[in-house]
Order: sequence, then C-alpha cells, then structure tokens
Amino acid sequence: MRRALDNLYRLALWASALCLVAIALMVGVQLAARLIDGALALLHLPRTDFVVLSLNEICGYLLAAASFFALAGTLKAGAHIRVTLVLAALGERARWYAELWAFGFAAAAAGYMTGHLANFAWVSFRFHEVSPGVIRVPLAYPQAAMAIGALIFTIALVDEFFIVASRGRPTFRTAEDAITLGKEG
Repeated sequence: MRRALDNLYRLALWASALCLVAIALMVGVQLAARLIDGALALLHLPRTDFVVLSLNEICGYLLAAASFFALAGTLKAGAHIRVTLVLAALGERARWYAELWAFGFAAAAAGYMTGHLANFAWVSFRFHEVSPGVIRVPLAYPQAAMAIGALIFTIALVDEFFIVASRGRPTFRTAEDAITLGKEG
C-alpha cells in the first residue's frame, strides 16, 4: 500500500511537471514567432504573424492543473508552509495532538473542496460548457484535472493523519528538524 501511495504522489508530480513543460513550450513557440517576425520586419520582409491561439487561457488551465497536481507531492516532501515556530514550542505530546488535529481538519477541508470541484467538473461536462476564447476548450477537462489533484492531495492528508496517529510524527518532520538544527548551529 505504501508503494502504491508513493507512486501516486510521484505520478501527480510528473503530471504537474508536464503541465509546466507544456506551458514553457507554448510560450517559447509564441516568443520565437515574435522574434522571427521582428527580424523579418527589420529586413523589410513580410511577417508570419504566427500566434498561438488562446495562449493565455490554455496556459492558465495548465497552471491550475499543475498547481493542484503538485499539492500532494509537496506535502509529502515537507515543502508546504507550516507554523513550526508554534509547533516547536509545544511538548511532544501536545505537538502530536496539534499535528493530528491539523491533518484531520485539513483532510476534511480538502475532501470538501474535492467534492465541490468534482461536482463543478461534472456539471460542466453534462452541460457541455466551453471556454469563451478563440479555441473553445471544454471546461470539464481543466476542472477535472483540478478535482483529481485535490483528490490526491486529500489522500495524502489522510495518509499523513494515519502516519502521525501511528508513528507520532509526520513523514517530513525529520527534514524540518534538520533545518531547525542547521539554523541553531
């Protein structure tokens, strides 16, 4: 089970990275086309006027998908912002309760968000809603990507909740302790 969950988080991070690569490629193509048109204009040659249609809109959808797909992996890596200053002031038992409560509450909130994102995507799919741009993107696709990312994040929060309940420490606490010790030393 542990291997399957870790692979799920890794897969989500790869999906996030692919979304960012797609953004970079599309923006790069658009930038190259503008540079070529600028060079052609300097040479008094006809411009190509090449444009990636709906670039801003599609990049926005990809950025939203990348952000949601990255949530679980960054949580498991300990890269989310946490209030370690408060947690460090607590004793081990109080810190255990605080972390257990935080992961439980966060899992419930993420589950609630996931349900609404999934419903949002389902309604868009049922009513064939499309974006208003030049390229009419079915809105269910970017919304479904957000819902899937939120679902994986919810799974990661529940996973951490059970890890804290059984082991007493989140998986990334060792990294936090090392950073804290590094600042003191």
